[in-house]
Amino acid sequence: MDVRMTVNGQPRRVAVEARDSLADALRDGLGLTGTNLACEHGVCGSCTVSVDGEAVRSCLVLALQCEGSQVRTVEGLADGDRLSPLQEAFSAEHGLQCGFCTPGFLTLLQQALDDDPFLDRDEQKLTELLASNLCRCTGYVGIRRAVVRAARAGRGEPPAAD
Repeated sequence: MDVRMTVNGQPRRVAVEARDSLADALRDGLGLTGTNLACEHGVCGSCTVSVDGEAVRSCLVLALQCEGSQVRTVEGLADGDRLSPLQEAFSAEHGLQCGFCTPGFLTLLQQALDDDPFLDRDEQKLTELLASNLCRCTGYVGIRRAVVRAARAGRGEPPAAD
């Protein structure tokens, strides 16, 4: 059966089996391999995408549930060849090392910043959000700095002084 959804601003149609997850449809059906699969139990966050303005674990969502939905993946964050402010901040603040978890973090954090441009001012909220995705390489320090940099950029403020 086919599922119709808008993915990264483009109307898309993908053939799926009833058991296919959204991650499977994105990766195998649409060739959007930026969404990584790791635990496939919704624990690690590597497969996080945005569906209708909500960050979700795409390994836990059936593709069929996304009929008519707006889906944003890591590939949809950049504007053509220009990285998003959050992607630029990840690079500037060394918020990635091996990079496997990075697409999930980027998608999660972009949705969070879209919902709350002042996310960086609530330490507890930011800590809880970052704890929802797993990273074995960075220790989250660079990722936290990247969120602060991107939030400030989004508000037109200069980067924070170290």
